[in-house]
Amino acid sequence: MVDVSKWPLFTLLSAQELASIRHACIFGTSANEAIFITHDDEVYVLGLNCSNCLGTGDSQSTIVPKKLDCLTGKKLVSLSYGSGPHVLLATEEGELYVWGHNGYSQLGNGTTNQGVSPVLLSTNLQNKRVTEVACGSHHSLALTLEGEVFAWGYNNCGQVGSGSTANQPTPRKVSNCLQSKVMVSIACGQTSSMAVADNGEVYGWGYNGNGQLGLGNNGNQLTPCRLIALQGFCVVQIASGYAHSLALTDEGLLYAWGANTYGQLGTGNKSNQLSPVQVMAEKERIVEIAACHSTHTSAAKTQSGQVFMWGQCRGQPIVLPHLTHLASTDDVFTCFATPSVMWRMLSMEHDDFLTVAQSLQKEFDNPETSDLKFSIDGKYIHVHKAVLKIRCEHFRSMFQSHWNEDMKEVIEIDQFSYPVYRSFLEFLYTDSVDLPPEDAIGLLDLATSYCENRLKKLCQHIIKRGITVENGFSLLSAAIRYDAEDLEEFCFKFCVNHLTEVTQTAAFWQIDGNMLKEFISRAGHCGAFKN
Repeated sequence: MVDVSKWPLFTLLSAQELASIRHACIFGTSANEAIFITHDDEVYVLGLNCSNCLGTGDSQSTIVPKKLDCLTGKKLVSLSYGSGPHVLLATEEGELYVWGHNGYSQLGNGTTNQGVSPVLLSTNLQNKRVTEVACGSHHSLALTLEGEVFAWGYNNCGQVGSGSTANQPTPRKVSNCLQSKVMVSIACGQTSSMAVADNGEVYGWGYNGNGQLGLGNNGNQLTPCRLIALQGFCVVQIASGYAHSLALTDEGLLYAWGANTYGQLGTGNKSNQLSPVQVMAEKERIVEIAACHSTHTSAAKTQSGQVFMWGQCRGQPIVLPHLTHLASTDDVFTCFATPSVMWRMLSMEHDDFLTVAQSLQKEFDNPETSDLKFSIDGKYIHVHKAVLKIRCEHFRSMFQSHWNEDMKEVIEIDQFSYPVYRSFLEFLYTDSVDLPPEDAIGLLDLATSYCENRLKKLCQHIIKRGITVENGFSLLSAAIRYDAEDLEEFCFKFCVNHLTEVTQTAAFWQIDGNMLKEFISRAGHCGAFKN
């Protein structure tokens, strides 16, 4: 299962929000925009919002997911994005929604006005069911259920396939040699277009200055041309990079052509190729290839699950396919592509499999599987002796020295509160702590008593993050009491910097007299009372 949290933008989401994702896509010139669809078919966006590409109705950026209400309930089947960026989204019903940058009419609505929110595009697509979409830099393609290809937008190099270089403001059927063909997939480079027919033939049109159309020359093509060099092969997948192309045959063979400045063809050199050349011939059968119109990176996955990458990888030119330890071609793009966009819309296959860590977290306070419980303030917390022995030296010593199978399975705790002790036990299962700073003081006390240094640091972090004028002096007192020197220094400086406000709180005048004298003395040495 793909882990979307590997993408920086998705680290802004909570665990619950991440678990709700069914589809996701990171896009934008700097990978600063994201869209995701939940299992309830709700669509959310977040990020920088360049050219209104989030579709929120305004130009405001957001680090908090915003819901696109107009798309709620729409089941997504295909999504693509351009460089502006503009966004195309096709639904299960065959509807096509568009929004974002529109300087070249790439939204297909007959204007050049930016699309601030998703709009249903029906011009020239009435009674057509769109099954797949693809975006170049500023042009768009749509594939219909009948196998027709429609194109519109920027056309300076013929990438719309209309026979001219005039921009195309609305969807236009790409005909010529595609007229009697049934196309099954489409792809876009920056200013080029590719399509695969149901018989495995490949067609290309648009910019060809680097040979990315694979025609044996570098002349632009204003209408579709068949790649004769692949005659006799049945292509099942096509992928277009910024200015290079990849093709995968039904026999698991990989061919590459076009620009090669960064080694993105995987041929062992940086020479452009005007015609397809076989790559990874000595490797096992390839089952997936990956490229994206905004990057110079290539990736492939073999039948046994090995993932290879080449091209521009974190700025380095990798001229031969490099075997990685990654689990998917998607991981190649999040870790090594520039920008770290997704080469396709990701689909989350949430199954019942849980990692060891996830299983452990799930069993905390589970009375069905526990063999021990703690009683605090009349409440029970169910745990597992084996986990406590593995995770905590205090319990390991206690069970080995004072425990036997005949002893009771309930341990009474009276020196700590229920929230504090529960948080401690949960930490042993999850490695995380979620407490307000006031309760974190008690947990700091426990961590000190049990010699849990990592927990002690976590508590100090929580306290620093949650310090206020009202609790500042109480937290300082706690830091002194529990010998947390770094925290003590932090709280002391906070109280000195907010001295007027702190001295007006009830907590300041309720502390131990000796501690108050010591604070006044230290603060005086710092010049806090000079006025």
